[in-house]
Amino acid sequence: MQISTQKIIQQPEKRYKEKEFSAKIPFTIKRERYFRKSLVLAAIGVIILVMAFGCTLVVYSIPSFKALGIHFLYGKTWDPVNNVFGAYPFLLGTLITSFLALIISIPFSISIALFLGEYYPEGWFSNLLKNAIELIAAIPSVIYGFWGLFVLVPIVRHLEMKFGVLPYGVGILTASLILSVMIIPYAASMGREIVKMTPLRLKEAAYSLGSTRYEVIRHVVIPYAKSGLLAGILLSLGRALGETMAVTMVIGNSSLIPKNIFAPGNTMASVIANEFTEAAGSVYLSALIELGLVLFLVTAIINIAGKSIIKRFSKI
Repeated sequence: MQISTQKIIQQPEKRYKEKEFSAKIPFTIKRERYFRKSLVLAAIGVIILVMAFGCTLVVYSIPSFKALGIHFLYGKTWDPVNNVFGAYPFLLGTLITSFLALIISIPFSISIALFLGEYYPEGWFSNLLKNAIELIAAIPSVIYGFWGLFVLVPIVRHLEMKFGVLPYGVGILTASLILSVMIIPYAASMGREIVKMTPLRLKEAAYSLGSTRYEVIRHVVIPYAKSGLLAGILLSLGRALGETMAVTMVIGNSSLIPKNIFAPGNTMASVIANEFTEAAGSVYLSALIELGLVLFLVTAIINIAGKSIIKRFSKI
């Protein structure tokens, strides 16, 4: 009788728990649906925002399209007084400074990523270096500009005198050096996280076969983390393309095509920052907005090309 009594007592409890659990299921399903809808709305909002940027630039660039046509892209003269506008010097200056800064920063970014991800993933020194890298990323660009004017420009001027070049101090090289320092944290931080994600069993298998630390990094860690390293480099390139204030302060702000990396130049972002408040007339203002549209398209093209390269490398 005792056993049967216990069963009778337990059955209502089980039924009550089953009913309570079944009552929670519809609420959980509804919450999941709401969460999924919110994510979809956020994604659609980002797409609409990007399209709004592009459409705004296109609409306000129409007067420049009508007045200048396709000549705007390959024109070599920028003369607001005579309404002659050519974006080629600024497009060239943007690409040269960004890619030169990228070339300078890549060895440092990859070295920092491997050092923090493989040699010192933890410890006080690792934390100190991580905080220093994060601080470099958080410094305002105008501070970089001041540092470049008072420290880097005299060094570059002294270097130009040794090479027999006109000692401007400001120019493409100075702007590239400033940019390279500014974009190192982006590639280094992402690369560090990817390097730390390398499976331990792969490295242990390599060590068990007699590989050295250098061989493990070269043949195991870097092939595994190459897509992440390339993504960090692409992120830093996007940062370099759109940098304005620091570049404006040290590039020389010349509308001529730079003859070498020591010569003064200009970027699309620096021209917009310098001349937008002084733009008089619809064509002048529209030409500056069209310059922003070109920068927008160049950034989009480089990002799309970079992603395709990353996919190709990840399959190898």
